Amino acid sequence: MAKGGFPKGMGGYGGGNMMRQQAQMQQKLLKMQQDMAKAQEEVENSLFTATVGGGTVKATVNGKKELTELAIDPEALTPEDAELVCDMVVSAVNEALRQAEEAMNKSVQGVAGGLNIPGLGL
Repeated sequence: MAKGGFPKGMGGYGGGNMMRQQAQMQQKLLKMQQDMAKAQEEVENSLFTATVGGGTVKATVNGKKELTELAIDPEALTPEDAELVCDMVVSAVNEALRQAEEAMNKSVQGVAGGLNIPGLGL
C-alpha cells in the first residue's frame, strides 16, 4: 500500500480515473447535443408536401411546422365544392405537418442512439 492507506494508483479516492471518465462523458454529451442541434436544424430547413384529392390540394410545410405553400386546383374553386375543398386543405396541411413531426422524431432518435432520457421523450 502507498502512504496514507490507499492502494497505489487510487489517488486517495480513485479520483484520477473517475475524473477522466466524467470528462469523457461530458465530451460525449456535448457532441451529442451539437449533433442533435444540427439534425434539428436540417429538419427545420426541410420542406414536407402532402397532396390530396388527386392533386386538387397541395400543402407544403417546413420543419418548423409552418405552412409555406398552399395550392388549390382552380377547377375545384366552385361554390358547390367549397366545403369539400376546405376539408382537403385541412387534410393536406395535417399530413404535411405529420411528415415534418415524424422527420424530426427520427432525426432526434438517430442522434440520441436509443438513449432513454426522461423529459426529452427519447
